[in-house]
Amino acid sequence: MLVSQIAAYGQSSGGVDEIFLARDDGNGKAGEAVSRFFTTDIPIYCVVQLASDASVTVKMNFVAVAVAGVKPETKVVTTSYTTKQGQSRVNFSGKPYDKWSVGKYKVEIYVDGKFAKDLVFDIRPASGTPDGAAFFQSKTKPLAPTAPRPKPAAKPKRN
Repeated sequence: MLVSQIAAYGQSSGGVDEIFLARDDGNGKAGEAVSRFFTTDIPIYCVVQLASDASVTVKMNFVAVAVAGVKPETKVVTTSYTTKQGQSRVNFSGKPYDKWSVGKYKVEIYVDGKFAKDLVFDIRPASGTPDGAAFFQSKTKPLAPTAPRPKPAAKPKRN
């Protein structure tokens, strides 16, 4: 599962002015817009600039288009955020458990249930690294319940 971290702010009459994807800028924020990523680009940001500062619900589908071992058009993650009056920018970010799986992906953006825009992008192997991971992690909730830690074995008594 993809991590969904959302921030919204700004100001700006219904729909999307712009969406772009970005790598981390080194300070935990979206950097410059890019259309290709490497398996080690963690996290990937999707920035949505709305055409209005009215309250809307922005939904993002992260879709595997052509990824080995994944059925085409599989929604890897779906997440949404409802802006407050005066907010016109939404930042989604996500990361896998280990590395991204190599392939072609897209993000689809919906505003109040209506398709707005999509972006297709590639994730390529990073030089000298094995290709990808099959699972995604979520900071918001664990994928499976965690088992209690086993108790340490009792130490033998000395006489």
